[in-house]
Amino acid sequence: MNKITFWLWLLPVVVLGQPHHSPKYWIFFADKPASIETTDAKASNGSIANDLDKPVSALYQSQLQQQTGVCIEARSRWFNAVSARLTGRQRTAVLALSFVQKIQVIEPGVIITSASSSISREIMAPKLAPVLNQIQADIFARVGLTGRFVTIGVIDAGFFGADSSNALKPVFGRGGVRAVRDYVNQPRFATDLLHTLETTADFHGTEVLSAIAGFDPYNNRQYGLATDATFYLARTDAGNREFRGEEDNWVVAIEWLDSLGVRLVNTSLGYAKGFSNPSENYLPAQMDGHTSLISRAAQIASDKKGMLIIVSAGNEGDDRSWRIISTPADAQGVLAIGATNNRLWNRAGYSSIGPEALPYLKPNVSCFSLYGTSLSAPVITGFAACLMQARPDLTNKQLMDVIQKSSHLYPFGNNYVGYGVPQASRALALLKNYPANSLQLPETARKVSAQGKTLVLPIATTDKVVLVFHKKDAIRVLQQAEIKVVNGKITLKRQPNEQRTTVDLKQTVVEVIWD
Repeated sequence: MNKITFWLWLLPVVVLGQPHHSPKYWIFFADKPASIETTDAKASNGSIANDLDKPVSALYQSQLQQQTGVCIEARSRWFNAVSARLTGRQRTAVLALSFVQKIQVIEPGVIITSASSSISREIMAPKLAPVLNQIQADIFARVGLTGRFVTIGVIDAGFFGADSSNALKPVFGRGGVRAVRDYVNQPRFATDLLHTLETTADFHGTEVLSAIAGFDPYNNRQYGLATDATFYLARTDAGNREFRGEEDNWVVAIEWLDSLGVRLVNTSLGYAKGFSNPSENYLPAQMDGHTSLISRAAQIASDKKGMLIIVSAGNEGDDRSWRIISTPADAQGVLAIGATNNRLWNRAGYSSIGPEALPYLKPNVSCFSLYGTSLSAPVITGFAACLMQARPDLTNKQLMDVIQKSSHLYPFGNNYVGYGVPQASRALALLKNYPANSLQLPETARKVSAQGKTLVLPIATTDKVVLVFHKKDAIRVLQQAEIKVVNGKITLKRQPNEQRTTVDLKQTVVEVIWD
């Protein structure tokens, strides 16, 4: 099934007839005018009410059909759009309508990017950045999952040069960035945010956006998974100083994104210490999910607004005076992303650790990054966008559940890397029957009981060394270590206070429970 028909299969389709010789388009309306038909609109899950849940305007549909003669085939409440086959004359007429925002071709086999990127993708598969190989990005590509029809909000420090970056030219070239807002210098024009360099932090959002959706057609290299998504960008973090007011900017930005119906947000920002005024610094004990304003706002976005907020865990893992995650990664409802190394998938030294006092697991998952958790979070945002394209009916918490259950250590997570690295193959398998009620261990995981202080464990691997996590309980890590494989076996030596040991074999995981 190709990428277009795969997505349409998930939509409520009403076929009224179609000129099969003409290309098919999505017709996006500019707004959803208030009327009797929208005042009582409810979310499909019965708990969330915003513009995404309101029906497409019947008045606009009627005027579209009467004034252009098109036959509507499908309606999308989430994207305020209808699909139809258009002749060249109809296409011109539709674009002239005041209530039409834009149109986008969806004919099978056509990729909506710049012409050069379309050609290169058709000729050969793009070279994947190393992190994309770790999460099996090629599997998403095979089934046509590219974040198409998914809207993503990015809250960051700056987006300087984003529209001229080779990796992002396809996104801007197709109008994939809908709006940009600067909450640091609010009177300034949005275009200034892309073209004015104040500090080196202004590159940060550009790099993050590239890790979500980047594809360089000139070098045929793919950096992110959500290459066909739509974006709203918000700058909330000033590069020249750190102050609590940046959290207020973040709250205003998340409310703006909510007003637009955005369900998926990446924020590679975190606040802990290092404020320009030291009196504003947090204490480690305050990384509890409810002390900071920004974490409370993120929790509201998750619980009340149905938004999936993906946050970088933080880069304080090597800082002995801190080590733990920053806020808002501490909020229970967000998906906090740590960083792994590429070879063994163990925690990168700088990647922040989940506070031991938290009653829930942080970080939630992790993936490879050479340059901090700021660039591991957007990779998982692209991963989430692909899942949302495949199953737009799932709630934010269901999507979060799928991502966690698709990760390579599940269900034996820990406060170093969470449930590990999400795998596209597992995620797609979960989507087929989700939600499914099962209390059994997945086929990729098993438990082993052990007594004494030593265990010789036979394992199936071709690796010369494997990664283990020595843990004081189900999730809190004492130490991560490499163990040599000798004749298909490893020897585990129990440490003082160690209750569990997780043996990470990448494709499978073994949880040793010491008696």
